[in-house]
This record gives sequence, structure tokens and C-alpha cells, in this order.
Amino acid sequence: MRTQTEMLQDIVIKYRAASQPWPATTHAMAQWAIDNQLWAPKPSAFVDQCADQLSRAMREEYITDAQGRRVRAKHAATVTQDGAQLVLWADMRTAPHQHMSLAFQQRRHQIVGDCRQLKMDVDSYNDNRLPVQPIQMIFDFTFDLEELALAA
Repeated sequence: MRTQTEMLQDIVIKYRAASQPWPATTHAMAQWAIDNQLWAPKPSAFVDQCADQLSRAMREEYITDAQGRRVRAKHAATVTQDGAQLVLWADMRTAPHQHMSLAFQQRRHQIVGDCRQLKMDVDSYNDNRLPVQPIQMIFDFTFDLEELALAA
């Protein structure tokens, strides 16, 4: 049985095979998929869509702390309860320390994973496309963070 992700990837393949504009936005691909009856919402999709929109909204909620820093208010931590994996959200102003520690560790792990994937993508591009000037990627963010702190 194919996963939801595989079915969505197949829609992208069909979109491209239909000579639709490429590069394209996901909205253009979604409209094409719906118009061609390749995708339709399931009742559970409404709950999933609302949950996704709530997550996005919480991710974008910022506050200014006592030191004048603009920081995210809501933070997610993935936990296992009664054998089920859940993503729990909390406000950093009231969240238990354990929740915030776990949320920060998990975000850092996501960033490391993103950097690992970016490195593999860049290495593959350089190795297989053989550009005259290979793309160089620096993964030490010390100066970037210092520069952004000074700009703030």
C-alpha cells in the first residue's frame, strides 16, 4: 500500500508529465491536482488542516521578553504517552522546564538534520553537475549569529 507522501509525490510527477509550468508553486500544483480529480479532501483532512494551521499560527507567535528580544511564545515537544506519540504545545511563559528543555533539544536536532541534508544535497550537486565553481557551504554559524545579534 502506498503512503500519502508517495501518492502526493506521484501527483507532482503527473503534473510535470502534463507539461505544466515548472518550477511551480505548490498552490498551482494543488489546483491542477484538484481540477484533474487526483486529490480530494477526506473528512479527517479537515481536522488535519485545522491542526496544521494552528501549528503554523503558534509557530509564528512572538513576544518581546524583558530584555527586549523578540522570541517565539509557543514551543512544541514530541512525547510518548500511553504508547502514542504526541506533539504537545506550550507557552514558554508558563511551560514546565522539562517541556522547554525537550522542545529546544528537538528543535536543535531538526536543525542538525536540515544541515546534514543540505550538505548531502550540495555535495551531490557538486559531484554530479561538476560546476566550474563548486558551491561551498559553511556550517559554522558563529559569525552569522553574532552578526544578527549586532543588527538587532
